[in-house]
Amino acid sequence: MSQRFLVTGALGCIGAWTVKRLVDEGTPVWTYDLGSSQHRLQLIMDDAALAKVNFVSGDITDFDAFDRVVAENGITHIVHLAAFQVPFVRAEPVLGAKVNLIGMSVVLESAKRHLDHVQGLAYASSAAVYGPPGKGFQTATLYGIHKQAKEGMARIYSQDYGLHAVGLRPHTVYGPGRDQGMTSTPTKAMLAAAVGRPYQITFGGTIVMEHADDMAHIFIDAARARPTQAGAYDVGGSTVTVEAIVAAINSVAPEMAGQITYNPTPLPVTSDQNTEGLQALLGPLAWRPLATGVQQTIEHFRLAAQTGRIDVEKAIA
Repeated sequence: MSQRFLVTGALGCIGAWTVKRLVDEGTPVWTYDLGSSQHRLQLIMDDAALAKVNFVSGDITDFDAFDRVVAENGITHIVHLAAFQVPFVRAEPVLGAKVNLIGMSVVLESAKRHLDHVQGLAYASSAAVYGPPGKGFQTATLYGIHKQAKEGMARIYSQDYGLHAVGLRPHTVYGPGRDQGMTSTPTKAMLAAAVGRPYQITFGGTIVMEHADDMAHIFIDAARARPTQAGAYDVGGSTVTVEAIVAAINSVAPEMAGQITYNPTPLPVTSDQNTEGLQALLGPLAWRPLATGVQQTIEHFRLAAQTGRIDVEKAIA
């Protein structure tokens, strides 16, 4: 059977890059989102590529609707990215729990029912399962609790039903399309520099930067991995200080020196990463150097602003 991918949360940043990669390699892909804005996809894909995507509007908490998409389209691989991020969970805890926890249950149960053709499932956990340095799994957010629960749910489906999902824990994803969430402000700073505006990154300290395109590559590989048990893994990336990110931005946009700043308060999430487990599953991981990723992102934003493929006011808010 040829591969047929379903990407939930495909209108988000990692989702958009995942769809782009699948289209570029010629793999049929369906999206499943309740929203309708394709602005992130339009930022990184041309109209011809977008025409190859099978868009489905649906609520991730609606089991019957989701299950029909999996069944009727013979889906072989699922990349589950649909989620409420930290600020949205904080603002609407009940709805956030529905999307994050019931949504995960919907995806797991549907994949279990269709193990005759669903060959792989990868889902987004988060480095937010961890707390500050030295605190282990003592997460500081409800969002982190949701991600811990998702990892546990996947473990039980593996134990009880033989559905072996792969969870990935991104830390700070950046690149075109990253315009929301607690760790989106480094990307917004790159956009600000591209259009000549001052900007302050909302945190400091040491973080792990992962370009969204590289992250999408790993999600696709994880969905194809065929593990013998469920697992949730740190993914690694470029471990850098926020000060180094500002320096990288300034090297690409020297005219912005002194205008891109940061709040020194660190994120309540450790930057310690252990990628041995994921590398044992997927092989060596490749992350583009920070300097390269920052340059590519700023250049992409400059061109997008010039050609009207980005709403700067909305993306930088």
